[in-house]
Amino acid sequence: MSDEDSEADGDGDAGDEIEAEPGTVAFFAERLDTAETDLEAAETEADLDDIEATLTDIEADLEDAELPEPDEEDEDDPREELESRLSDLRDSIEEQRGPYVETVAEHVETAGATAADTRWTDDGETQVLDAVEAFREAVAEHVDVADADSVEAAGDALSDASGVIADLDLDPDEDSDAIATLLEAAETLNDDLEAGEGYDDLSVREKLTFEGFYEVIEGDHQKDYPPELNAVLVWEKRYKESRDPDDVEPILLALELLGSEFMEENILDTFERIAPPEAYEAVEQRASKRDKRAVSVLGKIGDERAVETLVDFIDGDGDPALQRVTLQALGEIGSHEATQAVANRLAADTDSVRSTAARALGLLGDTRAIEPLADVLAEDDADEVRASAAWALNRIGTERALEIAAEYADDRAYVVQVEAENAAGV
Repeated sequence: MSDEDSEADGDGDAGDEIEAEPGTVAFFAERLDTAETDLEAAETEADLDDIEATLTDIEADLEDAELPEPDEEDEDDPREELESRLSDLRDSIEEQRGPYVETVAEHVETAGATAADTRWTDDGETQVLDAVEAFREAVAEHVDVADADSVEAAGDALSDASGVIADLDLDPDEDSDAIATLLEAAETLNDDLEAGEGYDDLSVREKLTFEGFYEVIEGDHQKDYPPELNAVLVWEKRYKESRDPDDVEPILLALELLGSEFMEENILDTFERIAPPEAYEAVEQRASKRDKRAVSVLGKIGDERAVETLVDFIDGDGDPALQRVTLQALGEIGSHEATQAVANRLAADTDSVRSTAARALGLLGDTRAIEPLADVLAEDDADEVRASAAWALNRIGTERALEIAAEYADDRAYVVQVEAENAAGV
């Protein structure tokens, strides 16, 4: 009999007990109590479907009902309490449903992706194969999972098995035991894979060992402290001789994994000496944080992609040391895109910045810098800066540039005279 019939008759025991009128808080509470009792007794998916439909009816009636509002701020809202109970009952229905073969298939598909996408250690690969074999045996009565002798094959076998399981004609009521067996096996499989040793589970030293970073250290050198620095120096030597990108990868790995400032400084020193193009991204990331050493390394690497980052560091006189190293780096990179930004620093307040800017223009070799350099040579108050301008004109080396520099052979400053004589070929 429906709740409405019970209310209409007034004969139901529950109705007599609470004397609930339709549309009242007690009325909805009684209906929810009945649904809760039915849920506790539910045994099949059909039972759960009926209770779900009942809750849908209650929800619709509750939306239309005019329930009393709470009198005070701290008083409980009866509508909110009823809606909360309704939500809890819906959650309980979902918890009691299944299990379904679709759920099993999803678990197996997840396991296949984990096996295929994870970078496993040697021990981890063994653990994966053991886990898949145990799963294969556990579900053999229902699914034929292919045997696997590699992690790649294991991932493929699980992916295939997921599709087969999804197509099994198993009813959640009639075949609940079979589905439960499959689900338990799939959950155990995922747990076993989660416990397997992947690359990300290793410590920093274990990762470096796994990658063969220490293999270049032989004999007594293994005792040198720290061994990481010794290994970096050996890899540096190898790279100098081979220019093989594979020989710089271990150094990049050490830069990524080792957190000490000491090792970072030494690795950047190494990169400054060997200027590997392969290190650009890692160094640029540090240079973008205004790391002076990294900026210097970018200059040695000479990748023009760095120009956009570096020109932002030479505006203003807030940090002359950063400006000088940046100007030098831009000069070494040699991109004419930086010429105007560098030339602007010929007007910097700091002598050393103006001097470095002049020399950077010489390294750039852009003939557009000839006239600005000529003005510096003629007008700057600092002989150091004027000498740098003369050096830059020599470096540009066109007939016009050399003529301007040569005019200062009798200059008051000896350092300027030297550059003028070089320009004149004396």
